[in-house]
Amino acid sequence: MIWNPNKGLTLEYLHTLSKGTMAEHLGIEFVKIGDDHLIARMPVDHRTKQPFGLLHGGASVALAETLGSVAAALVIDHTISFPVGLEINANHIRSATSGYVYGTARPFHTGNTTQVWEIKITDEEERLVCVSRITVAILKRKESDK
Repeated sequence: MIWNPNKGLTLEYLHTLSKGTMAEHLGIEFVKIGDDHLIARMPVDHRTKQPFGLLHGGASVALAETLGSVAAALVIDHTISFPVGLEINANHIRSATSGYVYGTARPFHTGNTTQVWEIKITDEEERLVCVSRITVAILKRKESDK
């Protein structure tokens, strides 16, 4: 398992992290914590569609950023360091018009100073909708921040 063992990691804990955030506003829900991956779903509805009825590319990126950032945070010891996003990219492969899309984040690299995560977003029929990659910097906390 890649997750920091001190997290007491549960889906309920992940849902508390979303309170009052963009993730909550968009309806993003964490649905599975695997040994080496994190899965969340997001509805394709009035909050996440563009004017022509398709899933908005920015909503896909918001799902990817949420998954990658949370996953990065769950790997590290927060008493020592904290994650910040450096770069994210996305390739939109197919459209979605209803139901849910599911994002799965898996690490490419979880180093001491950087992490790189791949997020694959699929529709309910498991067809690839978007593939994204996020690079996260791991910054050391100052003594005054601890």
